[in-house]
Amino acid sequence: MIDSAKPTNIRHRIIGVTMLMAFILYLDRICMGEIVKSVSFNRELGLSKEQIGQILGSFFFAYALFQVPAGWASDRFGARPMLTIYIVLWSVFTFMTGFMTGFVGLLIARLLCGVSEAGAYPTSMALIRKWIPLTGRARASGMVALGGRIGGTLAPFLTIWMIVTMGNWRATLWIDGFVGLIIAALFWKIVRSSPHEHSQVNAAELALIGRAEAEKPLSGRELKGALWSFCRSRSLWCIATSQMLMNAGWVFLVTWLPTYLVEEYHVGQVEGGQLVTFVLAFGMLGQIAGGYYCDWATRRFGLRWGRLLPMTSSMFVCAAAYMCCPFVGSTWLLVACCAVVSFSTDLANPALWSFMGDVGGRATAAAGGWGNMWGNFGASASAMIVPWLLKIGGGDGKTLVFFSLAGAFVLAGIIVLPVDATKKLVPDESLAPDPS
Repeated sequence: MIDSAKPTNIRHRIIGVTMLMAFILYLDRICMGEIVKSVSFNRELGLSKEQIGQILGSFFFAYALFQVPAGWASDRFGARPMLTIYIVLWSVFTFMTGFMTGFVGLLIARLLCGVSEAGAYPTSMALIRKWIPLTGRARASGMVALGGRIGGTLAPFLTIWMIVTMGNWRATLWIDGFVGLIIAALFWKIVRSSPHEHSQVNAAELALIGRAEAEKPLSGRELKGALWSFCRSRSLWCIATSQMLMNAGWVFLVTWLPTYLVEEYHVGQVEGGQLVTFVLAFGMLGQIAGGYYCDWATRRFGLRWGRLLPMTSSMFVCAAAYMCCPFVGSTWLLVACCAVVSFSTDLANPALWSFMGDVGGRATAAAGGWGNMWGNFGASASAMIVPWLLKIGGGDGKTLVFFSLAGAFVLAGIIVLPVDATKKLVPDESLAPDPS
């Protein structure tokens, strides 16, 4: 450890490389939304909308199911080794997706990608809690999530550009997988699971972070207590349900919006990718604004309302924007409404992440996984339900879809109201509350 009166800035490097991890995470996640509408994919495989919906939804189902186990593994064995393993695995499975020749192979490949990516954000929450002081966690959370949104924003354009340039969809997945392996190597080199494990962190930075001593890992026995605590926490159930409804509304932007623009507004593939990129770009602004909004609200109104206000206010804005979508007459007005949804959803994310660090203690990654699990069940269901809503709605199918998405956001904004970030999760006597 380096001794100096001036704090070192290793925590900034940790956030920077974690942003890079989130970038490739979302690039690999969202690329399938563009691939399934490409000419080369449909000409080669000829899958039905129902099969495509199952492929897109399968990722989120597997991603949801493994959130808690993957989060606990990071709490138990450390963020550095586990997240490096996760990045390597999802990069390999993304690469393998490019070799699949039918529905079953694609379904299995996307399930494996979902399993591998499950621990990414829960582990990031734990890293932020250990490396960033309480008053800066929302901004740090926003920056890491911003990395994901940059990847998600560029994914539509980059995916379509690579497909058009190289003449088929498979090479896109091979390139994405290879880049992921490079990022895994960088993550391993730069990151340590705790500030106390990093030889370049000095005492002044440790004091700034607020970690007087290293924490012991979360054991399997303690995980049982943590899970029981999760089940008894009203706040955590409200957060989980709100995440489920919020993700159900947001995931339309990265799964079915590209196809909707092509089929309803007759835009070309490249133009469609550019429009979706534009929509998701507003999420980047939302992540930055949400971090500052949450940290300001926390200083102004205290921990409970400082975390709650960004969550609930943004949900109602999303609902209003979706309600307008069936009635707009131009492509750009539709895109503007979806951009509002993108911005407002991401305005809430730093507060959601910070809440998990506030209440989770040594079980932060597992707690984050708990919330993400339910959130991504909602995303999985939404990806599969949209074709069904279009079918039963007949001529008004698109109206039914957008009103359903709006309703999900309204419920999310109401259900989150009882959340209280001041109440720590203390699974058992051996798990002390978070000292921060």
